[in-house]
Amino acid sequence: MLVSWFVGVYNTLQEMDEDVAGKWAQVENVYQRRSDLIPNLVNTVKGYADFEQETLTGVIEARSKATSITIDPSNLSPAAIGQFQKAQEGLSSALSRLLVTVERYPELKANQNFLELQSQLEGTENRIAVERMRFNEAVQALNAKIRKIPASLIAPMAGVERKGYFEADEGSDQAPKVEF
Repeated sequence: MLVSWFVGVYNTLQEMDEDVAGKWAQVENVYQRRSDLIPNLVNTVKGYADFEQETLTGVIEARSKATSITIDPSNLSPAAIGQFQKAQEGLSSALSRLLVTVERYPELKANQNFLELQSQLEGTENRIAVERMRFNEAVQALNAKIRKIPASLIAPMAGVERKGYFEADEGSDQAPKVEF
C-alpha cells in the first residue's frame, strides 16, 4: 500500500513537470511565430517606404538576439526565464519603434499586406499572453504541489524542482504616455 501511494505521488509529480515543459514549449512556439512574421513585416515596410535603416536594422538585430536564446525545459529557473524575457522585450521594443515610424507613411498603412501582417502580429501578441498565463498556471500548480507534504518529500527523489514564473515587464504597471 505504501509503495502504491509513493508511486502515485511520484507519477503525479512527473505528469505535472511534463505539463510545465509542454506549456513552456507552447510559449516558445508562439514567440517563434512572432519571430517568423518579422521578416515579412520588414520586407513589406521596405517595399513601401524609404525607411530609416537604423529602425529596420534594430528590428532584425532584436529578432536575431531573441531567437538565439533558448531554455532547456528542465531548467526553468527564474534567472533563465528572465534572460529569455529580456531578449523578447528587446524585440517588442524594436517592433514598437517600427510601428511608430510606419505612422508617417499613409500609403503603407493602407496596404493590405501590411494590414494583414499587423493583424497577425497583434493576434500573436495575444497568443503570447495566453500561453504565458497557461504556463504560469501550470508552474503554480506544480510549485504548490511540491511544497506540500507528502510531495515535498518525494519531489527531490523524483528530480522535480520548483520552476520560475513569467513576470510582468519592468515598468508595465505604468500606463504608456500617448501623444499626438
